[in-house]
Amino acid sequence: MDFPTLSVDVQPRPWTGRYDGDGEAHRRWWQAVATDSQAPHTTVPAQRPAAILGFCSDEGVRRNKGRTGAVAAPAAIRSALGPLAYHSERLVADAGDVVVRDGELEAGQARAGLAVAALLDGGRLTMVLGGGHETAYASYIGVAGSRAVRDGQRLGVLNLDAHFDLRDEATPSSGTPFLQMARAEAAAGRELNYAVVGISEPNNTRALFSTAEKLGVKYLLDEECTPGAAEAFVADFLSGIDVLYLTIDLDVLPAAVAPGVSAPAAYGVPLPVISAVCRQVVASGKLLHADVAELNPAFDIDNRTARVAARLVSILLG
Repeated sequence: MDFPTLSVDVQPRPWTGRYDGDGEAHRRWWQAVATDSQAPHTTVPAQRPAAILGFCSDEGVRRNKGRTGAVAAPAAIRSALGPLAYHSERLVADAGDVVVRDGELEAGQARAGLAVAALLDGGRLTMVLGGGHETAYASYIGVAGSRAVRDGQRLGVLNLDAHFDLRDEATPSSGTPFLQMARAEAAAGRELNYAVVGISEPNNTRALFSTAEKLGVKYLLDEECTPGAAEAFVADFLSGIDVLYLTIDLDVLPAAVAPGVSAPAAYGVPLPVISAVCRQVVASGKLLHADVAELNPAFDIDNRTARVAARLVSILLG
């Protein structure tokens, strides 16, 4: 399967990690991930091939008055993912990075969206490594522009997050992507099918809850996220869609588990619940695209948050 020609700002670099040998029994992610400069695979794999794209941005976080640093997250996630053992048969390629420079967030989102759409239309399962949660609108541009959605498949957006990110502001930021999506879907004659697992009631104003209600957003509060409740909630959501865009804001996790984020959670959803949701989504066969957002390496402790992000990526692409 040929790798599409993409307009990225930074070409993929070789991955690194612990070396135990070249055989399948010793394989790690850094040995499994190919770059687009390598020869394309000529055989049709049993699983849909995957592509990883970095979105180096914290301009949305800066606009949202959060603590910046997420621009360095894609490199940190790759570094944490590289040494992990690779147990999958899926072919994975690194597509490089789109970089937001000089505050030009919207242009960066558009470039990333074009890359995601090209990869999706090339038959790949796509994974974007953010970046602040402005990453989500970049992902949406790509998903909405993909052949799957253009051909009429019902899209669902599942957000694992402490926040709705439905702010109504003049300037787009990490707090606005899902309201932007709702408006874009309305302009396309569709309704945004949006659900959130992990909403923190104290960290979302009444205005945000009101916006969520007006848009028909389904949500599960962080205090309600038992394993059974989360599984039932996600199963119900998946039953009404054809393809899924999953976005993970790492601040959905407790601060002790994910300290390196733009806004650490005082309560949070336990990692086993988040991990189980990821496995449930994969098992559904409906996952079209995923991203991981809000890792802030500048505030991480012992690379905990980067390691968690890498673990979740390995589940979704495994």
